Amino acid sequence: MPAAQTAVHARPFVSIVVPTFDRLEYLRPAIDSVFAQTWPDWDLIIADDGSGDELRAYLRDLESRPRVKVVWLAHRGVPAAVRNAAIREATGTHVAFLDSDDLWAPRKLEQQLARLRARPGCRWSYTAFRRVDRAGVPLAAERTRRFDPHEGDIFEQLVAHTAELRTPTVLVERALLLDAGGFDEDLPSAEDYDLWMRLALRSPVALVAEPLVDVRRHDRNYSDDWATAFAGRDRSLAKLSTAVDPARRALLLRERARNGAKLVAEHARRGERLQALGAFVGSAPYAWSYPEWWWRALRAAAGSALRGRVR
Repeated sequence: MPAAQTAVHARPFVSIVVPTFDRLEYLRPAIDSVFAQTWPDWDLIIADDGSGDELRAYLRDLESRPRVKVVWLAHRGVPAAVRNAAIREATGTHVAFLDSDDLWAPRKLEQQLARLRARPGCRWSYTAFRRVDRAGVPLAAERTRRFDPHEGDIFEQLVAHTAELRTPTVLVERALLLDAGGFDEDLPSAEDYDLWMRLALRSPVALVAEPLVDVRRHDRNYSDDWATAFAGRDRSLAKLSTAVDPARRALLLRERARNGAKLVAEHARRGERLQALGAFVGSAPYAWSYPEWWWRALRAAAGSALRGRVR
C-alpha cells in the first residue's frame, strides 16, 4: 500500500480477504467482481490453502498486479485458519470478506461504507444476499425466501439464527476485528457466526438491505457436512456463555439446548438411531432443564420408531 495511504488513511481503505483452495472456475469471476468495485481504495489478500498447479499459476499472475498479495499456505482444510492468515497481512482501516466461489455487486463496498458513515456508532456492516447455482443463476427458492432485516444490536438475533449473515456480506473495522480475535480456528464449523456474535457484543451493526452478494451453492461447498455444523455451533455457544452477563448466558444456553435437540431430530429423521441416542446423551447435561429439548427429542424418537415399523 502507498505510504501516504498507510500514514493518514484520509478515507476508508479496505483490505479484501479471499481464502481459496482450487475451484479456479469459481475464483476467476469472484476476483473479477473485486476489480469491478466502484470504491477505488482497496487491496486484495488471497490466502491459498495449498491449491494445485493450475490455480497457483493463476495466482502468480494475479500477484504481479498492483494491490494484490498472495499468502501461500500448506493445505490444512480449515477455512478459519486460511482467513486468519490473510487477516494478519491486512493493513486497511476495514476488512471485507469474499469467499472464492461467491460474487460481489459493483457497488458493494461503496454502499456499505456509505451506510457506516450514516451510522457512526456502527463499526461493522453486512448486506442482504442471493443464493445462486453453480452457473450464477438465482435458485428457484429465492423467489419466495424472506429476508428479515436486523440492524443495531443483533446479538440476540444472531444467537437465535433469525439474523441471516453470510461471510461475503460482512465489512468490519480492522481494529474491531482484531479486538474480537478473528476467526476461531478450533471450531470445526460455524466459525463465521461465532465471530459475528463476538462482533455484536462489541458494536451495533449497520445493514444494507439490498442483495449485493451472490452466494453460490454447488457440490464443493465447505458447508455440506451437516453434523459438523451442529458440533461447531455447540462449541461456539458453550464458549461464549462463559464470557457474557447472566441474561445473555441464559439466552446462549437455551439456544445450545435447541441446537442439541435439532441434532437428535436430524439423526432420527435419517434413521441413524445410535447417533441420535448419542446426541441425546451428549446434550442432556446442559439441556435437560429445557422443556423444548425434551419435546423435540421425544418427538424425534417417536417418529423414528414409527418409520422403523413401516419398514
